[in-house]
Amino acid sequence: MPSLIEIQIRKHLRYNVTVNLLDGAFFGFALGFSSFSAFIPIFVSRMTDSAILFGLVPAMHSVGWQFPQLFTAGWVSRLRRYKPFVILMTTQERIPFFGLAAVAWFLPELGKQNAPIITFLLLAWQGLGGGFTANAWTSMISKVIPTEIRGTFFGAQAAAANALLSVGSVLAGILLAKVSDRYDFSLLFLLAGIMMAVSWGFLALTREPVDHEKQIPLKTAPFWQGTRTLLRRDANFRWFLATRLLAQVATMGFAFYIIYGVKHFGMDEITAGILYATLTFVQIIVNPLMGWAGDRWGHRRIMAIRAIATALSGLLAWFAPAIGWFYPIMILTALASVAIWTLGLAMTVEFGTEAERPIYIGMANTLVAPAAILAPLFGGWLADTAGYQATFLASAAGGVCMAIVLYFLVKDPQRVRSWK
Repeated sequence: MPSLIEIQIRKHLRYNVTVNLLDGAFFGFALGFSSFSAFIPIFVSRMTDSAILFGLVPAMHSVGWQFPQLFTAGWVSRLRRYKPFVILMTTQERIPFFGLAAVAWFLPELGKQNAPIITFLLLAWQGLGGGFTANAWTSMISKVIPTEIRGTFFGAQAAAANALLSVGSVLAGILLAKVSDRYDFSLLFLLAGIMMAVSWGFLALTREPVDHEKQIPLKTAPFWQGTRTLLRRDANFRWFLATRLLAQVATMGFAFYIIYGVKHFGMDEITAGILYATLTFVQIIVNPLMGWAGDRWGHRRIMAIRAIATALSGLLAWFAPAIGWFYPIMILTALASVAIWTLGLAMTVEFGTEAERPIYIGMANTLVAPAAILAPLFGGWLADTAGYQATFLASAAGGVCMAIVLYFLVKDPQRVRSWK
Protein backbone atom coordinates (compact mmCIF):
# COMPACT_ATOMS: atom_id res chain seq x y z
CA MET A 1 0.00 0.00 0.00
CA PRO A 2 1.48 3.41 -0.95
CA SER A 3 2.47 5.76 1.86
CA LEU A 4 0.81 9.11 2.42
CA ILE A 5 3.72 11.00 0.86
CA GLU A 6 3.67 8.73 -2.20
CA ILE A 7 -0.02 9.48 -2.64
CA GLN A 8 0.68 13.22 -2.44
CA ILE A 9 3.54 12.97 -4.93
CA ARG A 10 1.37 11.07 -7.42
CA LYS A 11 -1.45 13.58 -6.92
CA HIS A 12 0.75 16.53 -7.93
CA LEU A 13 2.97 14.68 -10.42
CA ARG A 14 1.59 16.19 -13.64
CA TYR A 15 1.63 19.69 -12.13
CA ASN A 16 5.20 19.34 -10.84
CA VAL A 17 6.41 17.97 -14.16
CA THR A 18 4.85 20.96 -15.95
CA VAL A 19 6.23 23.75 -13.74
CA ASN A 20 9.70 22.19 -13.59
CA LEU A 21 9.80 21.73 -17.36
CA LEU A 22 8.98 25.45 -17.67
CA ASP A 23 11.66 26.26 -15.10
CA GLY A 24 14.20 24.35 -17.17
CA ALA A 25 12.98 25.90 -20.43
CA PHE A 26 13.42 29.50 -19.29
CA PHE A 27 16.70 28.66 -17.54
CA GLY A 28 17.89 27.40 -20.92
CA PHE A 29 16.55 30.53 -22.63
CA ALA A 30 18.69 32.60 -20.26
CA LEU A 31 21.80 30.53 -21.03
CA GLY A 32 21.14 31.00 -24.75
CA PHE A 33 21.96 34.68 -24.26
CA SER A 34 24.87 34.02 -21.91
CA SER A 35 26.46 30.69 -22.82
CA PHE A 36 29.45 29.73 -20.69
CA SER A 37 31.07 28.04 -23.69
CA ALA A 38 30.22 30.59 -26.40
CA PHE A 39 29.12 34.14 -25.64
CA ILE A 40 30.73 34.80 -22.25
CA PRO A 41 34.15 33.66 -23.62
CA ILE A 42 33.59 36.00 -26.58
CA PHE A 43 32.84 38.79 -24.10
CA VAL A 44 36.03 37.96 -22.19
CA SER A 45 37.97 37.98 -25.48
CA ARG A 46 37.24 41.71 -25.72
CA MET A 47 39.37 42.16 -22.60
CA THR A 48 42.17 39.59 -23.11
CA ASP A 49 43.69 37.10 -25.57
CA SER A 50 44.48 34.49 -22.88
CA ALA A 51 43.10 31.04 -23.73
CA ILE A 52 43.51 30.13 -20.05
CA LEU A 53 40.93 32.77 -19.14
CA PHE A 54 38.62 31.55 -21.91
CA GLY A 55 38.80 28.07 -20.39
CA LEU A 56 38.27 29.51 -16.92
CA VAL A 57 34.77 30.73 -17.85
CA PRO A 58 33.08 27.29 -18.04
CA ALA A 59 35.41 26.04 -15.31
CA MET A 60 34.08 28.65 -12.87
CA HIS A 61 30.56 27.50 -13.65
CA SER A 62 31.37 23.79 -13.32
CA VAL A 63 33.44 23.97 -10.16
CA GLY A 64 30.95 26.35 -8.54
CA TRP A 65 28.16 23.87 -9.27
CA GLN A 66 30.11 20.84 -8.08
CA PHE A 67 32.32 21.89 -5.17
CA PRO A 68 29.76 22.84 -2.44
CA GLN A 69 27.48 19.82 -2.88
CA LEU A 70 29.16 17.41 -0.48
CA PHE A 71 29.48 20.13 2.17
CA THR A 72 25.72 20.75 2.03
CA ALA A 73 24.86 17.03 2.01
CA GLY A 74 24.58 16.69 5.81
CA TRP A 75 22.27 19.68 6.07
CA VAL A 76 20.18 18.65 3.06
CA SER A 77 19.80 15.07 4.30
CA ARG A 78 18.09 16.37 7.45
CA LEU A 79 15.49 18.45 5.59
CA ARG A 80 11.93 17.20 5.47
CA ARG A 81 11.17 19.73 2.72
CA TYR A 82 13.85 20.93 0.30
CA LYS A 83 12.03 23.71 -1.55
CA PRO A 84 12.60 26.69 0.82
CA PHE A 85 16.37 26.12 0.75
CA VAL A 86 16.32 25.66 -3.04
CA ILE A 87 14.42 28.90 -3.63
CA LEU A 88 16.71 30.89 -1.35
CA MET A 89 19.98 29.63 -2.82
CA THR A 90 18.99 29.57 -6.51
CA THR A 91 18.50 33.33 -6.30
CA GLN A 92 22.27 33.57 -5.89
CA GLU A 93 22.91 31.87 -9.24
CA ARG A 94 20.56 34.24 -11.08
CA ILE A 95 21.35 37.74 -9.77
CA PRO A 96 24.94 37.77 -11.16
CA PHE A 97 23.64 38.00 -14.74
CA PHE A 98 22.38 41.50 -13.97
CA GLY A 99 25.87 42.22 -12.63
CA LEU A 100 27.42 41.04 -15.91
CA ALA A 101 25.06 43.39 -17.76
CA ALA A 102 26.38 46.26 -15.63
CA VAL A 103 30.02 45.28 -16.31
CA ALA A 104 29.34 45.19 -20.05
CA TRP A 105 27.63 48.60 -19.90
CA PHE A 106 30.47 50.25 -17.96
CA LEU A 107 33.29 48.34 -19.69
CA PRO A 108 34.97 51.47 -21.13
CA GLU A 109 34.99 53.11 -17.69
CA LEU A 110 36.15 49.97 -15.87
CA GLY A 111 39.00 49.29 -18.28
CA LYS A 112 40.60 46.01 -19.32
CA GLN A 113 42.25 45.47 -15.93
CA ASN A 114 39.28 45.92 -13.59
CA ALA A 115 36.53 44.50 -15.83
CA PRO A 116 37.96 40.92 -16.02
CA ILE A 117 38.35 40.82 -12.21
CA ILE A 118 34.74 41.87 -11.63
CA THR A 119 33.54 39.51 -14.38
CA PHE A 120 35.19 36.47 -12.82
CA LEU A 121 34.00 37.43 -9.33
CA LEU A 122 30.45 37.49 -10.71
CA LEU A 123 31.02 34.13 -12.42
CA ALA A 124 32.28 32.72 -9.11
CA TRP A 125 29.16 34.04 -7.34
CA GLN A 126 26.93 32.54 -10.02
CA GLY A 127 28.68 29.17 -9.92
CA LEU A 128 28.67 28.90 -6.14
CA GLY A 129 25.02 29.93 -6.04
CA GLY A 130 24.28 26.99 -8.32
CA GLY A 131 26.45 24.69 -6.22
CA PHE A 132 24.70 25.53 -2.95
CA THR A 133 21.38 24.98 -4.72
CA ALA A 134 22.31 21.79 -6.53
CA ASN A 135 22.14 19.09 -3.86
CA ALA A 136 18.83 20.29 -2.45
CA TRP A 137 17.40 20.81 -5.96
CA THR A 138 18.44 17.33 -7.11
CA SER A 139 17.02 15.84 -3.91
CA MET A 140 13.76 17.75 -4.36
CA ILE A 141 13.34 16.65 -7.98
CA SER A 142 14.22 13.06 -7.06
CA LYS A 143 11.55 13.27 -4.35
CA VAL A 144 8.69 14.65 -6.46
CA ILE A 145 9.49 12.66 -9.63
CA PRO A 146 9.12 8.84 -9.24
CA THR A 147 12.08 6.60 -10.04
CA GLU A 148 10.50 4.91 -13.07
CA ILE A 149 10.21 8.17 -15.05
CA ARG A 150 13.14 10.11 -13.57
CA GLY A 151 15.50 9.64 -16.52
CA THR A 152 12.71 10.53 -18.92
CA PHE A 153 11.95 13.68 -16.93
CA PHE A 154 15.58 14.82 -16.79
CA GLY A 155 15.79 14.24 -20.53
CA ALA A 156 12.56 16.13 -21.22
CA GLN A 157 13.63 19.03 -18.98
CA ALA A 158 16.99 19.23 -20.73
CA ALA A 159 15.21 19.14 -24.09
CA ALA A 160 12.93 22.00 -23.02
CA ALA A 161 15.96 23.96 -21.84
CA ASN A 162 17.82 23.34 -25.07
CA ALA A 163 14.80 24.27 -27.20
CA LEU A 164 14.73 27.80 -25.82
CA LEU A 165 18.51 27.88 -25.48
CA SER A 166 18.80 27.39 -29.24
CA VAL A 167 16.37 30.24 -29.84
CA GLY A 168 18.29 32.44 -27.40
CA SER A 169 21.66 31.63 -28.97
CA VAL A 170 20.46 32.52 -32.48
CA LEU A 171 18.93 35.76 -31.19
CA ALA A 172 22.15 36.47 -29.30
CA GLY A 173 24.22 36.02 -32.46
CA ILE A 174 21.92 38.39 -34.36
CA LEU A 175 22.03 40.98 -31.58
CA LEU A 176 25.83 40.83 -31.43
CA ALA A 177 25.97 41.42 -35.17
CA LYS A 178 23.36 44.20 -35.29
CA VAL A 179 23.80 46.09 -32.00
CA SER A 180 26.72 48.40 -31.35
CA ASP A 181 29.68 46.87 -29.47
CA ARG A 182 29.06 49.49 -26.81
CA TYR A 183 25.70 47.98 -25.84
CA ASP A 184 25.45 44.44 -27.26
CA PHE A 185 26.63 42.33 -24.32
CA SER A 186 24.87 44.50 -21.74
CA LEU A 187 21.61 43.75 -23.63
CA LEU A 188 22.39 40.03 -23.83
CA PHE A 189 23.13 39.68 -20.12
CA LEU A 190 20.08 41.78 -19.18
CA LEU A 191 17.85 39.46 -21.22
CA ALA A 192 19.54 36.48 -19.53
CA GLY A 193 18.76 37.94 -16.08
CA ILE A 194 15.10 38.52 -17.00
CA MET A 195 14.71 34.94 -18.28
CA MET A 196 16.36 33.68 -15.07
CA ALA A 197 13.73 35.56 -13.05
CA VAL A 198 10.92 33.93 -15.05
CA SER A 199 12.54 30.52 -14.52
CA TRP A 200 12.75 31.21 -10.76
CA GLY A 201 9.02 31.96 -10.72
CA PHE A 202 8.11 28.56 -12.19
CA LEU A 203 10.50 26.74 -9.85
CA ALA A 204 8.85 28.47 -6.88
CA LEU A 205 5.51 26.93 -7.91
CA THR A 206 6.75 23.36 -7.22
CA ARG A 207 4.49 21.45 -4.83
CA GLU A 208 6.69 19.44 -2.51
CA PRO A 209 5.01 17.68 0.42
CA VAL A 210 6.65 17.65 3.84
CA ASP A 211 8.09 14.19 4.54
CA HIS A 212 6.95 13.50 8.11
CA GLU A 213 7.89 9.81 7.72
CA LYS A 214 11.57 10.49 7.02
CA GLN A 215 13.87 9.12 9.72
CA ILE A 216 16.31 11.85 10.78
CA PRO A 217 19.00 11.02 13.36
CA LEU A 218 19.28 13.32 16.37
CA LYS A 219 22.91 14.00 15.56
CA THR A 220 24.79 13.38 12.34
CA ALA A 221 28.44 12.40 12.04
CA PRO A 222 30.77 14.76 10.16
CA PHE A 223 30.15 14.45 6.43
CA TRP A 224 33.67 13.16 5.70
CA GLN A 225 33.12 10.10 7.92
CA GLY A 226 30.06 9.04 5.94
CA THR A 227 31.89 9.79 2.72
CA ARG A 228 34.83 7.51 3.57
CA THR A 229 32.49 4.73 4.66
CA LEU A 230 30.45 4.84 1.44
CA LEU A 231 33.55 5.06 -0.77
CA ARG A 232 35.15 2.04 0.91
CA ARG A 233 31.94 0.05 0.68
CA ASP A 234 30.81 0.92 -2.86
CA ALA A 235 33.41 -0.05 -5.47
CA ASN A 236 30.91 0.52 -8.28
CA PHE A 237 30.49 4.14 -7.22
CA ARG A 238 34.27 4.59 -7.14
CA TRP A 239 34.46 3.58 -10.79
CA PHE A 240 31.55 5.89 -11.55
CA LEU A 241 33.52 8.72 -9.92
CA ALA A 242 36.46 7.81 -12.17
CA THR A 243 34.27 8.33 -15.24
CA ARG A 244 33.20 11.74 -13.95
CA LEU A 245 36.83 12.70 -13.46
CA LEU A 246 37.70 11.53 -16.98
CA ALA A 247 34.70 13.46 -18.31
CA GLN A 248 36.36 16.71 -17.22
CA VAL A 249 39.33 15.94 -19.46
CA ALA A 250 37.12 14.63 -22.26
CA THR A 251 35.03 17.80 -22.37
CA MET A 252 37.72 20.43 -21.75
CA GLY A 253 37.92 21.08 -25.49
CA PHE A 254 34.24 22.05 -25.68
CA ALA A 255 34.98 25.47 -24.16
CA PHE A 256 37.33 26.31 -27.05
CA TYR A 257 35.33 25.21 -30.13
CA ILE A 258 33.57 28.56 -30.67
CA ILE A 259 36.54 30.75 -29.78
CA TYR A 260 38.76 28.58 -32.04
CA GLY A 261 36.30 29.12 -34.89
CA VAL A 262 36.40 32.88 -34.30
CA LYS A 263 40.18 33.14 -34.06
CA HIS A 264 41.30 30.46 -36.55
CA PHE A 265 38.59 30.63 -39.23
CA GLY A 266 37.34 34.22 -38.76
CA MET A 267 33.84 33.04 -37.83
CA ASP A 268 31.32 35.87 -37.32
CA GLU A 269 28.86 36.22 -34.43
CA ILE A 270 25.82 35.04 -36.42
CA THR A 271 27.62 31.83 -37.43
CA ALA A 272 28.64 31.35 -33.79
CA GLY A 273 25.00 31.63 -32.76
CA ILE A 274 23.89 29.17 -35.48
CA LEU A 275 26.59 26.69 -34.48
CA TYR A 276 25.55 26.88 -30.85
CA ALA A 277 21.90 26.53 -31.90
CA THR A 278 22.85 23.38 -33.85
CA LEU A 279 24.30 21.89 -30.68
CA THR A 280 21.19 22.69 -28.66
CA PHE A 281 18.78 21.55 -31.42
CA VAL A 282 20.39 18.12 -31.44
CA GLN A 283 20.19 18.04 -27.63
CA ILE A 284 16.46 18.79 -27.87
CA ILE A 285 16.01 15.60 -29.88
CA VAL A 286 18.39 13.24 -28.08
CA ASN A 287 17.81 14.30 -24.45
CA PRO A 288 14.34 12.76 -24.06
CA LEU A 289 15.26 9.81 -26.27
CA MET A 290 18.38 9.01 -24.27
CA GLY A 291 16.57 9.60 -20.96
CA TRP A 292 13.89 7.11 -22.04
CA ALA A 293 16.50 4.67 -23.34
CA GLY A 294 18.40 4.93 -20.05
CA ASP A 295 15.22 4.17 -18.07
CA ARG A 296 14.60 1.17 -20.33
CA TRP A 297 18.07 -0.33 -20.89
CA GLY A 298 20.24 1.25 -18.21
CA HIS A 299 21.93 4.65 -18.10
CA ARG A 300 25.45 3.23 -17.93
CA ARG A 301 25.28 1.53 -21.33
CA ILE A 302 23.90 4.61 -23.09
CA MET A 303 26.51 6.81 -21.37
CA ALA A 304 29.31 4.60 -22.70
CA ILE A 305 28.08 4.95 -26.27
CA ARG A 306 27.80 8.72 -25.92
CA ALA A 307 31.28 8.96 -24.37
CA ILE A 308 32.60 7.72 -27.72
CA ALA A 309 30.93 10.78 -29.29
CA THR A 310 33.03 12.94 -26.97
CA ALA A 311 36.21 11.42 -28.36
CA LEU A 312 35.02 11.77 -31.96
CA SER A 313 34.17 15.45 -31.51
CA GLY A 314 37.70 16.14 -30.25
CA LEU A 315 39.26 14.22 -33.14
CA LEU A 316 37.20 16.11 -35.72
CA ALA A 317 38.05 19.46 -34.12
CA TRP A 318 41.74 18.49 -34.21
CA PHE A 319 41.50 17.65 -37.92
CA ALA A 320 38.93 20.25 -39.12
CA PRO A 321 40.23 22.10 -42.23
CA ALA A 322 37.24 24.47 -42.52
CA ILE A 323 34.50 26.03 -40.41
CA GLY A 324 31.86 23.76 -42.00
CA TRP A 325 33.34 20.81 -40.11
CA PHE A 326 32.13 22.34 -36.87
CA TYR A 327 28.52 21.41 -37.62
CA PRO A 328 29.16 17.65 -37.18
CA ILE A 329 31.46 18.53 -34.29
CA MET A 330 28.56 20.31 -32.58
CA ILE A 331 26.28 17.32 -33.23
CA LEU A 332 28.77 15.00 -31.55
CA THR A 333 29.24 17.51 -28.72
CA ALA A 334 25.47 17.47 -28.17
CA LEU A 335 25.45 13.68 -27.90
CA ALA A 336 28.36 13.82 -25.48
CA SER A 337 26.70 16.47 -23.32
CA VAL A 338 23.61 14.29 -22.92
CA ALA A 339 25.75 11.38 -21.73
CA ILE A 340 27.69 13.42 -19.24
CA TRP A 341 24.96 15.71 -17.90
CA THR A 342 21.45 14.27 -18.30
CA LEU A 343 22.26 10.57 -17.99
CA GLY A 344 25.00 11.23 -15.44
CA LEU A 345 22.50 13.09 -13.24
CA ALA A 346 19.90 10.35 -13.60
CA MET A 347 22.46 7.67 -12.75
CA THR A 348 23.89 9.53 -9.75
CA VAL A 349 20.57 9.53 -7.87
CA GLU A 350 20.31 5.73 -8.27
CA PHE A 351 23.19 5.06 -5.88
CA GLY A 352 22.46 4.29 -2.23
CA THR A 353 19.30 4.53 -0.17
CA GLU A 354 16.95 7.53 0.17
CA ALA A 355 18.82 8.65 3.31
CA GLU A 356 22.23 8.26 1.60
CA ARG A 357 21.24 10.02 -1.62
CA PRO A 358 22.38 13.57 -0.66
CA ILE A 359 25.83 12.22 0.27
CA TYR A 360 26.12 10.33 -3.03
CA ILE A 361 25.00 13.44 -4.93
CA GLY A 362 27.56 15.49 -3.00
CA MET A 363 30.41 13.04 -3.62
CA ALA A 364 29.57 12.75 -7.32
CA ASN A 365 30.10 16.49 -7.65
CA THR A 366 32.40 17.84 -4.92
CA LEU A 367 35.06 15.15 -5.36
CA VAL A 368 35.16 15.97 -9.08
CA ALA A 369 35.38 19.75 -8.55
CA PRO A 370 39.22 19.98 -8.55
CA ALA A 371 39.33 18.28 -11.96
CA ALA A 372 36.48 20.49 -13.16
CA ILE A 373 38.62 23.59 -12.75
CA LEU A 374 42.05 22.10 -13.49
CA ALA A 375 41.06 20.39 -16.76
CA PRO A 376 39.91 23.59 -18.57
CA LEU A 377 42.95 25.46 -17.23
CA PHE A 378 45.17 22.66 -18.54
CA GLY A 379 43.29 22.86 -21.84
CA GLY A 380 43.86 26.61 -21.97
CA TRP A 381 47.55 26.17 -21.17
CA LEU A 382 47.84 23.58 -23.94
CA ALA A 383 46.10 25.96 -26.36
CA ASP A 384 48.44 28.83 -25.43
CA THR A 385 51.62 26.74 -25.65
CA ALA A 386 50.93 24.06 -28.30
CA GLY A 387 47.79 25.32 -30.05
CA TYR A 388 44.09 24.61 -29.76
CA GLN A 389 44.45 21.37 -31.72
CA ALA A 390 46.58 19.88 -28.93
CA THR A 391 43.73 20.58 -26.51
CA PHE A 392 41.25 18.86 -28.81
CA LEU A 393 43.48 15.79 -29.15
CA ALA A 394 43.86 15.52 -25.36
CA SER A 395 40.08 15.74 -25.01
CA ALA A 396 39.64 12.90 -27.49
CA ALA A 397 41.98 10.70 -25.45
CA GLY A 398 39.95 11.46 -22.31
CA GLY A 399 36.75 10.45 -24.12
CA VAL A 400 38.21 7.09 -25.13
CA CYS A 401 39.29 6.35 -21.54
CA MET A 402 35.89 7.37 -20.22
CA ALA A 403 34.09 5.03 -22.62
CA ILE A 404 36.35 2.10 -21.65
CA VAL A 405 35.75 2.55 -17.91
CA LEU A 406 31.98 2.95 -18.37
CA TYR A 407 31.64 -0.11 -20.58
CA PHE A 408 33.92 -2.54 -18.74
CA LEU A 409 34.02 -1.45 -15.08
CA VAL A 410 30.85 0.46 -14.13
CA LYS A 411 27.57 -1.39 -13.48
CA ASP A 412 24.03 0.00 -13.33
CA PRO A 413 23.33 0.76 -9.63
CA GLN A 414 19.77 -0.58 -9.72
CA ARG A 415 20.96 -3.94 -11.04
CA VAL A 416 23.72 -4.10 -8.42
CA ARG A 417 21.12 -3.62 -5.66
CA SER A 418 18.88 -6.30 -7.16
CA TRP A 419 21.75 -8.82 -6.96
CA LYS A 420 22.32 -8.20 -3.25
